[in-house]
Amino acid sequence: MAKDGLNVIVTGSASGLGAASALLLAKQGARLVINYSSSQKEAEQTADECRSAGAADVVVVQGDVSRDEDCRKIAAAASSWGRLDGLINNAGTTKHVDHGDLDGLSAEDFQRIYAVNTIGPFQMVRAARALLEAGAKYSSRSSSVVNVSSIAGVAGIGSSVAYVGSKGALNSITLSLSRALAPLIRVNAVCPGYIDTPWFTKGRGPELAGKIRHMVTTQSPLQLATTAHDVAELVCFLASPASRSITGEIMRIDAGAHLGPAVLPKRN
Repeated sequence: MAKDGLNVIVTGSASGLGAASALLLAKQGARLVINYSSSQKEAEQTADECRSAGAADVVVVQGDVSRDEDCRKIAAAASSWGRLDGLINNAGTTKHVDHGDLDGLSAEDFQRIYAVNTIGPFQMVRAARALLEAGAKYSSRSSSVVNVSSIAGVAGIGSSVAYVGSKGALNSITLSLSRALAPLIRVNAVCPGYIDTPWFTKGRGPELAGKIRHMVTTQSPLQLATTAHDVAELVCFLASPASRSITGEIMRIDAGAHLGPAVLPKRN
């Protein structure tokens, strides 16, 4: 990515993958909207790190993407720039429930998870559409939406059935919007598998998270634990002009885990 002053909103960017993506963009001189729902302290810290890294401007805005009025507020935070080059829909939520425990999920759980993971990205695209189209016309190249999905939406695995459904729906919305918003706006989704982050450990507990990490690092073909930085590299590539010919893609990034264990016969 060239230092061309990209203007980008990153939802859910107080920590984890969102923060890592914002920091990479900051190093390229981007103007950034850092969004958080409840983690103000972490968001302000991320904003300070982005400023130190070289961001041209950083705005911090609170907002819950499940609320349409908040999505419009988040988009409005970029209005003084007059345009947007990218929108990274990273905000997400879940509930950890074994898939066989059908009584462990209520209709309210589904609605809450869908509201953030599926409806939220749609509302953010709608709120930011005019600024994204203005960015495309200004730069004579398409603007970009990157939806942070999950391997859950591709493989039917993950923290809960509700989470799987929300990410599968997000993948379908990605395909739909990539057609509807072309040629001014590209829309792609990134589907990480295991990511070695505190959020993952917190959700599953240290013991289970440790077992999953060991399994990933010993059984996946690349035998490594994907980090937030690894995924952020892909996210930022898709947000950048370097990916100008890519739209409607659902990209897995999981160290090859979807291929199954790489057990190859050794030559004598």
